[in-house]
Amino acid sequence: MKEIHRTYKFRIYPNKEQEIFFAKHFGCVRFIYNYFLTEKSDMYKKIGQSDNYNNQSLKLTQLKKQETTSWLKEINSQTLQYSLKCLDSAFNSFFKGISRYPKFKSKKTKNSFTIPQNLKLIDNKLYIPKLKSGISAIIHREIKGKIQHCTISKTTTNKYFVSILSIEKYEPFNSVKNEIGIDLGIKDFAITSDGSKFKNHRYTKKYERKLKKAQQHLSKKIKGSSRFEKQRLKVALIHEKIKNSRLDTLHKITNKLIRENNVIYLESLNIKGMVKNRKLSKHISDCSWGIFIKQLEYKADWNDRKIIKIDRWYPSSKTCNQCGYINQNLKLSIRKWICPQCFAELDRDINSAINIKEEGKRLSVGVTDYTRGADVRPINRQTAMKREAYTA
Repeated sequence: MKEIHRTYKFRIYPNKEQEIFFAKHFGCVRFIYNYFLTEKSDMYKKIGQSDNYNNQSLKLTQLKKQETTSWLKEINSQTLQYSLKCLDSAFNSFFKGISRYPKFKSKKTKNSFTIPQNLKLIDNKLYIPKLKSGISAIIHREIKGKIQHCTISKTTTNKYFVSILSIEKYEPFNSVKNEIGIDLGIKDFAITSDGSKFKNHRYTKKYERKLKKAQQHLSKKIKGSSRFEKQRLKVALIHEKIKNSRLDTLHKITNKLIRENNVIYLESLNIKGMVKNRKLSKHISDCSWGIFIKQLEYKADWNDRKIIKIDRWYPSSKTCNQCGYINQNLKLSIRKWICPQCFAELDRDINSAINIKEEGKRLSVGVTDYTRGADVRPINRQTAMKREAYTA
């Protein structure tokens, strides 16, 4: 048994009074975040430093006492303090180089607020501070462990959800000895070194025609009108369907891979760079490789599995897994090829997955020959000039 953090997400059905209560919280949390983000940004531009959480927390108390912003008292104080903590965390991540500069919150995207404590779940009712009546919720599974905090959110489809974070005891999957290499693709979503292929459902393409028609109708509506809002909701529901279908498939694939394998070998793909290819960007985004890898990583951590990534420049597709010959003339359109050295018939994707597995094994024991990928590794201009001068 090990201790893990798990989030439970439930659909909630607030009444009109509770919806107004939520709207006030969404607005106040957004206001506080944007207000102090502006203050931090101005200070950083002037003196090269930003105000810390403790100072801004004191300023928030003073802000509540002002007549123009006295409406902040209607909101749970801990919720506003948590918003400041999120802002401070965002700036710390930026300064560490982990994430980009914090952005201003918009009411047009998903709205949410967090309640750090004093929440209760009784008979399919959620009770939170500052709200006397319970909120109807569909608790479709038991929450194990100790509840830490909850986040209430409203989606673009006007649905309300509560996400409850808990710390619980977790029993990992049974131990296995299998090891597998995975090559991620577009034709097939994932190809494993044992020859298995997971279908790429292409959910965006599946609903593309329906989405296009709905967006065309939306473009003809007057912005702000009731008909515009109705049509906007139809477009948002299609996007939500695509997202939910994709996430459901990813969870099923990752659960199967983690349950059946002890070590999983992957390529460390530069997905952000690959998306810049305008011919493949839509298909790459539809695959959601980034989410897939994140799911594998946290599920592997839960179940004592290992995820090993090989160098992105390793020529896994071009290398024959039988003799090690590198086919420099292999084009992306060629899906099967015959090795000119050992005459082995190779499936491009399965061959790549096998090579990823073998390279990952060499990495795990610290014996790796990167010279095999030297011919495909990009070099900067200065290095190229040195090589030309040396060979001249």
